[in-house]
Amino acid sequence: MVAAILLSPSPPSHSRSIFPSKPFSKTLPLSRIPFKLFVSPKTSSSSKFPSSAAVGNQKEERIFFDGGSHYGDLVTNLLLGFTLIWLPLTIAAVSRAFFLRYRFTNRRVTVISGFTGQDRSDFPYSAIKDVQAVPRLIGEWGDIVVTLKDGTKVDIRGMPRFRMVADYCLLMAEMATKSSLESKSGFGPRGF
Repeated sequence: MVAAILLSPSPPSHSRSIFPSKPFSKTLPLSRIPFKLFVSPKTSSSSKFPSSAAVGNQKEERIFFDGGSHYGDLVTNLLLGFTLIWLPLTIAAVSRAFFLRYRFTNRRVTVISGFTGQDRSDFPYSAIKDVQAVPRLIGEWGDIVVTLKDGTKVDIRGMPRFRMVADYCLLMAEMATKSSLESKSGFGPRGF
């Protein structure tokens, strides 16, 4: 009987609750409104890249890759940051990890950066002239250098799955140039 009394929880000594008397508001403040990006459902195709006919007929934007730099880039630079020589590169890797996002869709490439995420650079695949992939460490992640037709070079650093993303960029750039040539001629490819 004594053990049962000692193990049972004691009743609260005060009648006031620690919770507020007003119910919580169901609405979010304006700064916390979630961002929605409408993405179409995946199609059941056997290819890992969409066909040119499927891309031309799509009305909505589909995301191929959306994310930041590879976690291995951050970890490697943090470990090497204990040396004072590597410290500036460590600070750059930390800022890439926290303030930089990449988005590759079926229409464009988007680089979102800045403390608030308001700095945004978009360019369509039709503006891409060349894409180079450079592996880092043991090839787990890498950099992508995109050369635009106006001569601008966009450096996308620390990308996971960088080879697949670079191949996707090249494929979409080729399809964009083919579709622009077909639209200029008016009738598409012609035989003899």
